[in-house]
Amino acid sequence: MTKHTAIVIGAGVAGLATAALLGREGYDVTVVERLDSCGGRSGEETVEGYRFDTGPSWYLMPDAFDHFFGLFGKRTEDLLDLVELTPAYRLFPENAEPVDVISGREEAIALFDALSPGAGPALGDYLDSARDTYEMAVERFLYTTFSSLRPFFSRRLADLARLLTVPLDKYVAARFHDTRLRQILTYPAVFLSSHPARTPSMYHLMSHTDLVQGVKYPQGGFAAVVDALEALARDNGVSIRLNSDVTAISYDGSRATGVRLASGETIEADIVVSAADLHFTETRLLPPGKRTYPEKWFGSRDPGLGTVLLMLGTDVKLPQLAHHNLLFSEHWDDDFDAVFDGPVATRPLNSSRSIYVSMPSATDPSAAPPGGENLFVLVPVPAASEFGHGDMYNDRASAAVDAIADAAIEQIAAWCDIPDLRNHIRVRRTLGPSDFAQRYHAWSGGSIGPAHTLRQSAFLRGKNVSAKLDNLYYAGATTVPGVGVPMCLISAENVIKRLRGDRSPGPLPEEF
Repeated sequence: MTKHTAIVIGAGVAGLATAALLGREGYDVTVVERLDSCGGRSGEETVEGYRFDTGPSWYLMPDAFDHFFGLFGKRTEDLLDLVELTPAYRLFPENAEPVDVISGREEAIALFDALSPGAGPALGDYLDSARDTYEMAVERFLYTTFSSLRPFFSRRLADLARLLTVPLDKYVAARFHDTRLRQILTYPAVFLSSHPARTPSMYHLMSHTDLVQGVKYPQGGFAAVVDALEALARDNGVSIRLNSDVTAISYDGSRATGVRLASGETIEADIVVSAADLHFTETRLLPPGKRTYPEKWFGSRDPGLGTVLLMLGTDVKLPQLAHHNLLFSEHWDDDFDAVFDGPVATRPLNSSRSIYVSMPSATDPSAAPPGGENLFVLVPVPAASEFGHGDMYNDRASAAVDAIADAAIEQIAAWCDIPDLRNHIRVRRTLGPSDFAQRYHAWSGGSIGPAHTLRQSAFLRGKNVSAKLDNLYYAGATTVPGVGVPMCLISAENVIKRLRGDRSPGPLPEEF
């Protein structure tokens, strides 16, 4: 019998995961990718012996990875060498001593009690609620196409309504008074590309993932995750075509029939799955009459965070830093306001701000030459495609990106007690919002994906299927269920559920 054929646009995490599952379903699958390597935003670059992840760096929601690999009869440990991070991360509060955050329910409770006497029991209640909400999300709201709204009508409907309408920052502030504790519980909004004041408190479930499930690291970085997904795809018969830039989705009447490449070649298929940015897919690959989400739809949406990424290689070890490090300014509301609402006088872009520093070489010796470290620094900035570019893929960085990078180096040196940091930097590379717009076709230069506000969560985030073209589907961080590598894996599974006509909530049965 002739196999059904499928084309997947994009060889990022969602594209590879979708292709692997389609191959498992019996499709003859071709992935087309405009870059010369797999991974998309989950990329990797090696400069003078320093190896940098250029995208995701936190391995959270291990059960999502376990489940995805289980669909292929695999165990995660068969594919990845995971290391449990202790501490999970180090917190550098402005004008306060560093704090090591250790994963584990009891360890977190003890830490909260030590930092703010009496806060431990309150955290116990908070984490119980986070666990219950996480389990509810997995059972009802993540592994679903929202073809049916039955998942919303549960005996916990009143609790859900409250969690959706109360912002995360207010939910936390009502329970904790210490600024450091509030920041530990609300910083996951950054993982959701969102402002804590606009993030539904349903997402306090994120504290279950880092404070209870723990933070792991795959040796080899997220490039190892991409390699595992690529291997699964190829094992299931998937063909991957790199340097193949899609310029249009072809169609016949109301049915998608394939894609057209920049070379002029047309590839036909029974179904098309775009794992590219949704805004790019709808407004650049389809004509106006075939767009489910036209430009005006995006005009009222929040593109989320932009980022300046700074990659540094040093010639000395930096014991002052852990693998993951969070530098939080005391009045960080101004930081978020500057990112989401435009310039703020008290927070010029090149001033001290809340930033994230990853040092994978603390765990993975292959990430830097002997005696050195590699640092990945993330500075939130507005999502604006014209903001500026770095020098990773250009001859030189834009002035705005360079100034932010300089300020970040000074801040790390001052806050983390590394006064001579600048003198020990041997490699420096940057990326800015303009790079994300140009390289990944990211809407408005956003680096993570649309923010998880109330209007952009669950079924309000959009559908993973075109309303105008039969056999056109969507996967990835810019569609349901949301941003992050685990969500991209789940989005791939939801494409399969849509193809099967499976309207049920919850994950598919595993083979293993």
